[in-house]
Amino acid sequence: MPIKVPDLLPAKAKLQEENIFVMDESRAFKQDIRPLKILILNLMPLKEQTETHLLRLLGNSPLQIDVGLLHTSTHQSKNTSPEHLRQFYQSIDDVKESKYDGLIITGAPIEMLAYEDVNYWEELSQIMEWSKTNVTSTLHICWGAMAGLYYHYGIDKFIRKEKISGIYTHTVNDSREKLLSGFDDEFLVPHSRYADFRREDIERIPELKILSESEEAGLYLIASKDGKQIYMTGHPEYDAFTLQKEYERDKAAGLNPIIPENYFPNDDPSQTPKLRWRMHSSLLFSNWLNYYVYQQTPYQL
Repeated sequence: MPIKVPDLLPAKAKLQEENIFVMDESRAFKQDIRPLKILILNLMPLKEQTETHLLRLLGNSPLQIDVGLLHTSTHQSKNTSPEHLRQFYQSIDDVKESKYDGLIITGAPIEMLAYEDVNYWEELSQIMEWSKTNVTSTLHICWGAMAGLYYHYGIDKFIRKEKISGIYTHTVNDSREKLLSGFDDEFLVPHSRYADFRREDIERIPELKILSESEEAGLYLIASKDGKQIYMTGHPEYDAFTLQKEYERDKAAGLNPIIPENYFPNDDPSQTPKLRWRMHSSLLFSNWLNYYVYQQTPYQL
């Protein structure tokens, strides 16, 4: 089944080129079916790129999904046009009276800031509080996971000496967990972050469970036992070239970045990286949509 997106959303054409089944609003209006309502709070600077990343994975589900896009009105985006935001995005004031089956909170490149120093922290806190009563399950990605664990449980991050950047092997901690249903014992995930969590800080919260981790990259998947809050520190939504673009951006800015680990063939940035984590990424999102959203959400929101 397809995802339903606005007729003119730029990501639609890109996804159709990749043979992803996308249904526009005009066609979806004629179907007598109740799609899942999924809201994406997009905190990334390059919002159109992130839209494509996430819609690609949501579109691989057998469920029909009605996607809405949310942004923080208290932050002025420098990398996405105001016209794009006006046409396709809403703010929390526009949706606060609505109910949603699922919410995705993306990452943001602001790990070095204290949470209270983020200029939209108050609004983000309002959204996360609203999600507890208006959303069946919320998926937090990278900095979104850090913000969520801090807001909901008071778990703070710490800054690493070196950035975690690359493709890392992860293990399944509990094969009975539905989010990991069908996973291999080992699988690959991209990471790109400076911050991390301490295991003991997670383990002291009885409501949380560590589902997956990496010997090199640390904790990866953390979930509340009721399935309403899912936190992942990596970026399974990244495409084959996202880490390359980040590396080249940081190099051009004179930041002397490390070469992403296990990413370029022979660790040679002149060679083309290969996409080796697509199966895990698709399965992760499909499992979340099926077991934590579709199987739990009421028919009448």
